[in-house]
Amino acid sequence: MQNNPWYREPYVWLVILFPALAVIAGIITAVLALNSDDGLVADDYYNRGLAINRTMERDRVAGRYGLQAKIELVQAGNSVRITLSADNNFNYPDRIMISFFHATRKGFDRRFPVARTDNGIYEGNMPALPPGKWYVQIESENWRLLQSLTVPL
Repeated sequence: MQNNPWYREPYVWLVILFPALAVIAGIITAVLALNSDDGLVADDYYNRGLAINRTMERDRVAGRYGLQAKIELVQAGNSVRITLSADNNFNYPDRIMISFFHATRKGFDRRFPVARTDNGIYEGNMPALPPGKWYVQIESENWRLLQSLTVPL
């Protein structure tokens, strides 16, 4: 039997390899966690929880009026056209707010007002939206509609 120094034994390196890989993976995970902002946790989660009943009531008001929306995006001109339809008792507001929420990236979210141009038709300029899945919220003071759409490449 030949006595080799310890660093020439393959089993020693095998034993050292796995803890070394775990340390390297831990450092990479820590760097990624510190440098990325997931943006998923709201600072005012308690207040949002209390306001859920008011939010649900706005959805019910939209349902009572039979409110529906059709959204048309003109990406080249950075404009949006929303056509609202509802029953005869609904009074169309002069302005509504539209919010685009990206499915995974909070930094891409957009919110802006659009003005009524005709009965039930609202148009306005908007910033360009990156491709992907978007959640759209159309709202006024006492109602809101939720939809989703996909912006193509």
